[in-house]
Amino acid sequence: MFDNLSERFQSVIHKIWGQGKITEENISEALREVRRALLEADVNLSVIKGLIGRIKEKALGTEVLKSLSPGQVFIKIVNDELVELLGGQNEPLKYTGSPGVIMLCGLQGAGKTTTCGKLGLYLRKQGRRPLLVAADIYRPAAIQQLIVLGKQINIPVFYKPDADPVDIAQSAIKEAKEKGYDTVILDTAGRLHIDEVLMDELKSIKAKVPPNEILLVVDAMVGQDAVNMANSFNEALEISGVIMTKMDGDTRGGAALSVKQVTGKPIKLIGAGEKLDALEAFHPERIAGRILGMGDVVSLVEKAQEIVNEEEAKQLEEKLRSNSFTLDDFLQQMRQMKRLGSLEQIIGMIPGLGGKLDRDAIAMGESQLKVIEAIIQSMTPEERRKPEIINASRRRRIAKGSGNTVQQVSQILKQFGEMQKMIKKLSGAGLFGGKPQKGKLRGQMAAMKNAMRNMGPPPR
Repeated sequence: MFDNLSERFQSVIHKIWGQGKITEENISEALREVRRALLEADVNLSVIKGLIGRIKEKALGTEVLKSLSPGQVFIKIVNDELVELLGGQNEPLKYTGSPGVIMLCGLQGAGKTTTCGKLGLYLRKQGRRPLLVAADIYRPAAIQQLIVLGKQINIPVFYKPDADPVDIAQSAIKEAKEKGYDTVILDTAGRLHIDEVLMDELKSIKAKVPPNEILLVVDAMVGQDAVNMANSFNEALEISGVIMTKMDGDTRGGAALSVKQVTGKPIKLIGAGEKLDALEAFHPERIAGRILGMGDVVSLVEKAQEIVNEEEAKQLEEKLRSNSFTLDDFLQQMRQMKRLGSLEQIIGMIPGLGGKLDRDAIAMGESQLKVIEAIIQSMTPEERRKPEIINASRRRRIAKGSGNTVQQVSQILKQFGEMQKMIKKLSGAGLFGGKPQKGKLRGQMAAMKNAMRNMGPPPR
């Protein structure tokens, strides 16, 4: 997300970084580039004018400290203004009540029903007991779609045939109270365009079943239309926030940068992938960091904590300490890393690397990981535990089974052997417990880094 905007911003920052001091001339030139970048990102024009004006005023009015370069001052000002533009701080969901009620609304095609399932899973991870409610009685198969999603994530779905949406919502609240569900998520009907019938129906639900949150689900890829739609829904329903979907497909980001300033309503959640766990809280400061290439290590750590539990981490530590790390363990670590996202997404969240993405190299890295996975999967369980037993005939079989060459299989085994040696030396240096041996750890860490970087098949 924000790829194009991020590249332009980082180009501007690079140009001003080497300047001796901030002047009206170099600031004006930099802001012209920023304005072009924002226009290309489809940001609202009034929002652009306000942002540019505030950056210029602060940049020219800032006394540059001796310890800071003009580039550092400029990037701090831009970062602060972007954070403010995006909403200032994270706005958490409010679902007090017995049960708490969240109503989703929006137009057809924005991903409302899928978002309903994602939100249910998101809340369950936070210890809630959600009930999904199929209140869209108009779109063909909408109810069935939600039922299927509910089964996939093991969350109950309430539906009531031949009932109107208001009755469905009221009955769902009663069902939740009787069965102990603490959060009700209403999936309401969308339309191809905003009309009075749609709004009247939503107003009726709001009146009869007062929701704690009215969240507008909007497709980030429609740009300024998303902002205009948010305005219309807000005027009619007084929404409490926005869920921006398909953020992973929107390289511009204009809607996300405009919606808070134009509507006054915060973005609370963003959908950043097709998987049902690809819903995350919207943190303005983290998004600003991604745009400016400063990474988002906090979100990366949070994702890692969700994927790796404490018991698995202890088991891995024990394997490393006892030098019993196998190809099976390596395969498991690769799969866990894939659950964090693509290599591009992971690298983009690491401070200092976000603005230096070599997409060709990343694509090659992704391809290499697939080759490694195929080769390991073509081995028998015994071969994964004891790679030293893999002789020439076994290598030919593995190569044939994985669709690769014997040379690639040999290279993988060689590099894994080197990695095991590094792990053994690191264990001896005290990295995995025991008393560290001074002077050894730094050298062993550097060697380990090189071994892991080289882990991959040679070119065909």
